[in-house]
Amino acid sequence: MCEFCHKHGEGEKWYLQAKNYSEDLLHDLKRRKFVENLGPELKALMKEDEKFEQIQKMPAFVRAVLTPYISNRRKKVHFGQVLPIEDIESIFGFVNHVVRLACACRSVRFGSDKERYCYGVSLSPQGGIYQKRIKKIDPSYLDGPHTPNIEVLTKEQALEYFRQYEKEGLCHTVWTFITPFIGGICNCDRSDCKAMQANLQYGVPVMFRAEYVAEVNPELCNGCRQCMRVCQFGAIGYSAASKKTAIDIRRCYGCGICRASCTKDAIKLCERSSLPASANIW
Repeated sequence: MCEFCHKHGEGEKWYLQAKNYSEDLLHDLKRRKFVENLGPELKALMKEDEKFEQIQKMPAFVRAVLTPYISNRRKKVHFGQVLPIEDIESIFGFVNHVVRLACACRSVRFGSDKERYCYGVSLSPQGGIYQKRIKKIDPSYLDGPHTPNIEVLTKEQALEYFRQYEKEGLCHTVWTFITPFIGGICNCDRSDCKAMQANLQYGVPVMFRAEYVAEVNPELCNGCRQCMRVCQFGAIGYSAASKKTAIDIRRCYGCGICRASCTKDAIKLCERSSLPASANIW
């Protein structure tokens, strides 16, 4: 299991522990300040992300020091993990309030707030203190000419959006706001998500892989390669000889998006810990 499961989940999936969504954590003044200034805080982190390309050009011994330093600092502040849809459904099973808001990464990239792929979740029936704080975020981050302010959704409505995101090839992720408090779920792709770019392009881990890896059943695979088209992580290859696809579990993040695209049900998710080759790759 990932590091957070041991630290914040007592050996279980940490993001399925209701305590990590609890508003009791917001009594911490540092966390409360972070949430109240969430827009500027996230933009500051993204500014830092822009320096990752410079770090890649530095000597290896410098990268060897800076990369773990940045990653460990992010683990304390704002860190994520990839989840499949089943775990999203489990989260929506115990949270009581869901809102949809603008994605910080896409707001910065496109200069508008119409790309609303981020979700705030709360255990309190009406959102409680956490979402009251969220509503006070800098309006330039949340409001835009094309969209309303924060949208309150039913859990059923939110799940329907998530299923649609799967069809679009977006990867689900949960995020901390001063770990271990989880306040956000996003839907990411490599082109727009700063976190995915940090992990995949610059080798600076700012999110864990899922607790799973995908596996192809060659007897069911018809070689259509649709799974390859939607994989955000470059983990799927195709054999011209066998006319089948195969998944490199050392690259797989276990998001399950390839599975959602497979019309032959040839792909399943396995527990990462059950496969030695991927068990310790996060």
